[in-house]
Amino acid sequence: MIRNGSGYIREFEETVGVTEPHTSREEDPLPDPADPQEAAYRALHAERAALEEELTLQQQRQRFGSTEQEIASARATECSLLKDLDRVLTMIRAAEVRRQQPTARRWQ
Repeated sequence: MIRNGSGYIREFEETVGVTEPHTSREEDPLPDPADPQEAAYRALHAERAALEEELTLQQQRQRFGSTEQEIASARATECSLLKDLDRVLTMIRAAEVRRQQPTARRWQ
């Protein structure tokens, strides 16, 4: 039996019990910006963005620097910034786990 597209699909979905998948965003309310954990999470992302911007600048200084001293200084600064970025990204990952699994066991 052929019906119009939407009627046939609707009947099929009702027959087999197909439901639309939901995402976790539908379950979770929007984050409260006044929440201290949310503020810390946003601050980490702001710090990450600033570090990435500074890293780009240092990489450009290495590439287009006019003196060997300037290039070496940019290389050393880049190394330090990469360590800071690694630290911040690790903290962001930990914060994301806490947000997704607030009752998860904490390892000391």
